[in-house]
Amino acid sequence: MLQIRQSQDRGAKKISWLDSKHTFSFGSYMDPTFMHFGSLRVINEDIVNPAQGFSAHSHKDMEIITYILEGSLEHKDSLGTGSIIVPGEVQLMRAGSGITHSEFNPSAHDFVHLLQIWIIPDQLGLTPSYQQRNFQSVRKAGKLTLLVSPQGDQNSLQIQQDAKLYVLDLDSEQSYSHSLESNRMVWIQMARGSISLNGKNLFQGDGAFGDEATLEFQAHEKAEILIFDLSPHS
Repeated sequence: MLQIRQSQDRGAKKISWLDSKHTFSFGSYMDPTFMHFGSLRVINEDIVNPAQGFSAHSHKDMEIITYILEGSLEHKDSLGTGSIIVPGEVQLMRAGSGITHSEFNPSAHDFVHLLQIWIIPDQLGLTPSYQQRNFQSVRKAGKLTLLVSPQGDQNSLQIQQDAKLYVLDLDSEQSYSHSLESNRMVWIQMARGSISLNGKNLFQGDGAFGDEATLEFQAHEKAEILIFDLSPHS
């Protein structure tokens, strides 16, 4: 049975330059019932004001995925990486034994709207690394696109965990059926739009989770849906 994590029930942090929603416990927000879901540790939805951002800070032993919905984000890190991430692109930074990075909205006028996702790796102390790829040309309405996987299948980004991340794009009234392999669990995060999922209505910012083998999607409007296919043993 799927359970719903409604958008309004998430943790929230709002300061002068940042409006952030936390699906799982993060920073000063603590909810013992939503510490993580398997290896999925963080889904933060952030809106960053123009010409603002996160100054240099450090991470260890985490696989960090950045997914842009609107605007652009400038990334710099202690590996010497410098890049701009835009909608259609996905970034995967392996913090490993330790990495320092900053994230900044380079626009003087536009907000940047993004999801930052943390997945706990299956090994500690890995060598830090950086990957970024544009998936826009392969994403189509009514199609499931693999973004992240353990083996880098289908030209996806490679993660150090038994976890896959897909995006499902649907036009209004379009439907899609997806079956999980046995002994898996799933988290669905609504990035945009509204749908019915196995008879339950989901809207932007909502999450759904469980271990149902078959997922039946029906879009009420144009929708962008992230699907995390996870091992229950992580």
